[in-house]
Amino acid sequence: MAIAFTFPGQGSQAVGMGKELAENFAEARAVFEEVDDALGQKLSDVMWNGPEETLTLTANAQPALMAVSVAVMRVLEARGLNLADKVSYVAGHSLGEYSALCAARTFSLSDTARLLRIRGNAMQAAVPVGEGAMAAIIGLEHGDVDAICSQAAADGVCQIANDNGGGQLVISGSKAPVEKAAALASEKGAKRAIMLPVSAPFHSALMAPAAEAMREALANVSKKSPVVPVIANVRAAPVSDADEIARLLVEQVTGQVRWRETVEWFAANDVTTLYEIGSGKVLTGLARRIDKTVNGVAVGTPADIDAALATLLG
Repeated sequence: MAIAFTFPGQGSQAVGMGKELAENFAEARAVFEEVDDALGQKLSDVMWNGPEETLTLTANAQPALMAVSVAVMRVLEARGLNLADKVSYVAGHSLGEYSALCAARTFSLSDTARLLRIRGNAMQAAVPVGEGAMAAIIGLEHGDVDAICSQAAADGVCQIANDNGGGQLVISGSKAPVEKAAALASEKGAKRAIMLPVSAPFHSALMAPAAEAMREALANVSKKSPVVPVIANVRAAPVSDADEIARLLVEQVTGQVRWRETVEWFAANDVTTLYEIGSGKVLTGLARRIDKTVNGVAVGTPADIDAALATLLG
């Protein structure tokens, strides 16, 4: 009967996120102020007031989502939650892995914000706009999509970027091969094959320059072993060594986010509840589709925090 905390990734951002937390909790306000200071930018103003297209920029969305997640964590902890006592594992979807590691004390908050700003900028700069693409493939199994990507990759990079479970996979790479793979997926019986409105081909080999940028950034940042193990995206298994965590974060930039396998690992290792810490309910919805024995609970608002504390500390 174990509990895990999960942390959302890009796509969960929304204008206004975190504002209610800041209005209600001094601990949350302190998080947003520290992130603003670390970045030398009033990111909190963008988060609360938009415009949406500015918040959605990769270099803003990544530290912003992390800030909301850590704000929720700091409020929970100020009200008596001890992560190491109550929670067995943490995990995060893509950038959410950094939020998880900040929550588990591997990185400081300021360093996490700066790492995500570097990551966002490096991912954006790795491929000229228009040369890369991503597509969501709904209704095919992992093996089928992998085979389609291999077929399309004759013309360039095409690989699975995210395995989100419930028959939802995201592919990434060079524009023409990804478009070809999406067409092949439709021919093979996919319910939907949708080109995504993204600014870069995340989690593909084309992100190699960004991986190198992260290798350098992570080598120069202070890091500790997490207070609870993190389930790494690219391994879908627990990791506790700080240096190994850094290596896997570099690998994650070009590698696959194995979220379906992560939730399946939780289910196989007696985790009964996944608390999604931060903005939105994307991971809670995915958990429901992947394994119905795992209960998902979104914790992003003051009311959510009260309800979670009543259960966790009750």
